[in-house]
Amino acid sequence: MQSFVLTFLAEWGDRSQIATIALATHKNALGVATGATIGHTICTSVAVVGGSMLASRISQRSVATVGGLLFLGFSLSSYFYPPLD
Repeated sequence: MQSFVLTFLAEWGDRSQIATIALATHKNALGVATGATIGHTICTSVAVVGGSMLASRISQRSVATVGGLLFLGFSLSSYFYPPLD
């Protein structure tokens, strides 16, 4: 139940959902829903298997540290190099 809620909330309103809505307005909605479900299932399955494999090789603390450093690095990069208009 927790993974369902987290995935649902993370995906709500993202660009892929907007693209799926746009595609469903021009194509068969059942086909779009089926394709989107299969695509999301494959993508999530790869993430779960990959995460499981990574968890057996590196610690959760290392992942959190690297993720935090990347977040700080990207925020500094955005501060010093703002997006072009």
